[in-house]
Amino acid sequence: MNYQTFKPHKDLESIVKFYWILEVPFDPKNQKQKIVPDGCIEMTFNFGDKIRRYTSENDFILHPNAMVMGQRTKSFDILPNGNVDTFAICFYPIGFANFVTRPLENLVDKETAISELFGQEVASILEQEMIQATDTIQRIDIIEAFFLKMLIDKNTISNIVKSTVDVLLKTNGTTPINDILTDNISKRRQLERHFRKQIGISPKQLSKAIRLQTTLNLLLNKKSETLTDIAYENDYFDQNHFIKDFKDLVGVTPKEYLNNEHMALSALFYK
Repeated sequence: MNYQTFKPHKDLESIVKFYWILEVPFDPKNQKQKIVPDGCIEMTFNFGDKIRRYTSENDFILHPNAMVMGQRTKSFDILPNGNVDTFAICFYPIGFANFVTRPLENLVDKETAISELFGQEVASILEQEMIQATDTIQRIDIIEAFFLKMLIDKNTISNIVKSTVDVLLKTNGTTPINDILTDNISKRRQLERHFRKQIGISPKQLSKAIRLQTTLNLLLNKKSETLTDIAYENDYFDQNHFIKDFKDLVGVTPKEYLNNEHMALSALFYK
């Protein structure tokens, strides 16, 4: 298994969190892998075999080879049909809205082919360039040239959304939204409306996803001794509150998550 991350160009570093690649040879013993909410939108290019995304225990759809994975409010399972060879762009919460005009709430909890977002001709050219690239560095150059060309008005993201996201990221999702809006609680409806358009989900949902990432990092890297420690470090009311939020987003309890073979892929991103 080969997993690597790469930093974006300085002109994109406030939009793109990082690029990543994942290469995994086929193994008939492979198990379904659970993908958990992380507060980010991702664009992925699949150069390997098709990947199944399960919609129920036995039913599945096949991922488009070039797609955008919208914000996630719940976990889901995937399973490669064969070899995995993926290049992906992980955007900050406010990142992807800089490249499209459609409301991002339309992308939530699903995968959308890039042809639907950028048009068939543009998407086809980009996908072929990515396929024909000789290495990861060349693919990064191609995608960054595409982003810089596609970048729309920098005022796309409303100030109220940007400032709220900044606080949530800085505090690992622990700051209540009403505390962020102390100056004007009446702006809550405005914030909710702009959030769904420019982020895809509500401020509360993003807050939960960001806090989940912090707790997963602590859990998987054993940076805290107990679940109670993790709960209090992340400003949960108590351990039960932590476990409930965790299970709502991941589908299992923290203890069930650890050493679970279905979590190996998601755990990889925290090592």
